[in-house]
Amino acid sequence: MQIVILREEIEIPSNVNVDLKGSVIKMKGPKGEVVKDFSFARGIQISLDGNKIVLETTFANRRKKAAFYSIVSHIKNMITGVTKGYRYYLKIIYTHFPTSVKVVGNEVQITNLIGEKNIRRAPILQGVKVTVKGEDIVVEGPNLDAVAQTAANIEAASKITGFDRRIFSDGIFIYKKEVVE
Repeated sequence: MQIVILREEIEIPSNVNVDLKGSVIKMKGPKGEVVKDFSFARGIQISLDGNKIVLETTFANRRKKAAFYSIVSHIKNMITGVTKGYRYYLKIIYTHFPTSVKVVGNEVQITNLIGEKNIRRAPILQGVKVTVKGEDIVVEGPNLDAVAQTAANIEAASKITGFDRRIFSDGIFIYKKEVVE
């Protein structure tokens, strides 16, 4: 069933600046800046009305409704990111060979994973801060997509293949996600 008019208003906090050019939204807040392009969503109008972001569409079928509410969620995540920020925690797990992890430039280098001599590299996306504290890795930033992708890059770089996962449990794994308060 199609909905004739679909409209959603998202309140903008007072400490967030929003710049809208076409379908590109740029938000700036106390924790940083996030830019997203929503040009993929055809037929969904995004506009600013005072301290609100207004999204409208007409004759929304199932796909258009899904895209509409995805954009609403992305915008709410952007507001949360620039006001509070996001943080992911990863744990370094090894049984015999001590795995070492260090941040070099815009990549994370993983050495001595299950005794390997080669260095495994995981890229850090722009605007994300990675710190290594003992057996923990903390990934944080204002953009949820970039923080989550950086954590996933680190986890994927440490994935071992060709071994029985019940015995060789070495690697780096995400164990906690949170909004910074």
